[in-house]
Amino acid sequence: MAYKNPPIYISVKQLTKKYGNVFALNNVDLDIKAGEFLTLLGPSGSGKTTLLMAIAGFSRPTSGSISFGNKEMVLVPPHKREVGMVFQSYALFPHMSVYENVAFPLKLRKVPESNKRSKVNEALKTVQLDDYSERAIDQLSGGQKQRVALARAFVFGPRILLMDEPLSALDKKLREQMQIELKQLHRKLGVTTVYVTHDQREALTMSDRIAVINHGRIEQLDSPSKIYNAPSTRFVADFIGESSFLPLAKRGGYFFYGEEKIASICENQEYGDWALVLRPEKIKVANKEELKKDRLIYFSGLVLELIFQGESFLAWIELPNKQVISVRLSTTNYGQNKGIKENFDILLSVDRDDIIIVGESK
Repeated sequence: MAYKNPPIYISVKQLTKKYGNVFALNNVDLDIKAGEFLTLLGPSGSGKTTLLMAIAGFSRPTSGSISFGNKEMVLVPPHKREVGMVFQSYALFPHMSVYENVAFPLKLRKVPESNKRSKVNEALKTVQLDDYSERAIDQLSGGQKQRVALARAFVFGPRILLMDEPLSALDKKLREQMQIELKQLHRKLGVTTVYVTHDQREALTMSDRIAVINHGRIEQLDSPSKIYNAPSTRFVADFIGESSFLPLAKRGGYFFYGEEKIASICENQEYGDWALVLRPEKIKVANKEELKKDRLIYFSGLVLELIFQGESFLAWIELPNKQVISVRLSTTNYGQNKGIKENFDILLSVDRDDIIIVGESK
């Protein structure tokens, strides 16, 4: 489906939303590039949906600015923002057919019948529902309803598409399938898209960039790979992916875990408490016959529990200081992992290139 208008950028400046003395949004600054797919990611109550609703115009901020291109939008009502919206519940009209639901935004805009039919047919074809136009909504599956809601959101050619957890009601397999379809649809449409989710894997799968939100503030705004591999705070490291945290001490310009020198202290790591982040899939079973290699950091421990999860084992390992970490061991590498059992001693290693150091308090 071709868009006549080029995508538009969104600029949010010092946006604040208060409910009494509680900050739902606290001086948020966010620039969303024209045509990008940006995800607002965070736990329940973090402020991500409040920010999306402010962009849509359904929630008036206490203070701050929201601009689409060079136009200030804070006082512009929702129906004049020309924004396509997909809600968590889809918000489809049950008494209307698929065609009538998708045509509804065009009807409101008084689009001539001939143009309306071609636009609806094109939108339904884009979401692979061109043979379903006369179906009733209650005759559709969850995935089909989601596609109808999408078609209705973009049929009138908005320059911004907003989505509030649209996949949350789907089962795991369908949800993962729809993630790929949404990513492909965005690539086809090229429309600036802001997507809300609390699902970290969903955000990593679909996004050009992710804004991780906590307590009404953006903790980090970055590409999925940087959010995962270079989290800027302990909250981000803990929220994105599985993690274990080992406390670090600072001595002589270096971080130490016990007696193991981990890394040198950078200038921006001068203050606060710090921790070593261990991702379970980055930890390997060490070969005790090998000489120790400088690029590796070694950990000894006791296997407390070993859980088979199909493509991997999840192992809970107790370190000598009684701290427990999680390790993910591939079931395809059976030779290396053979013989690992509960209550067995184990030697683990992690490459220094894979270590992450974060501040425990910001």
